Amino acid sequence: QASTEAIRNKVGADSGLGASVKFVVEDGVIFVDGKSTPNSVSNDNKDADCTVNMTLADLQSMLAGQLQPTTAFMTGKLKVSGDMSVALKLQRVV
Repeated sequence: QASTEAIRNKVGADSGLGASVKFVVEDGVIFVDGKSTPNSVSNDNKDADCTVNMTLADLQSMLAGQLQPTTAFMTGKLKVSGDMSVALKLQRVV
């Protein structure tokens, strides 16, 4: 999946997240393990410190830099559950 690969490239070996994040989109999940060294990105549906629900189209827009995470959250395009402090750190990654 292109979005998984894009997130993997942005996360790199050390995202600085120090937590796990799960993106839930229509066709599956993208799990970011920011606690492992190096960080890893997979499509495993595991429990995460923070879960982000959004459409695949909005996720792709965010990864392309066309949609800012804060704007997506404020306009309801992105819904966060779990640790909000982790969600705030996502701006450095996505």
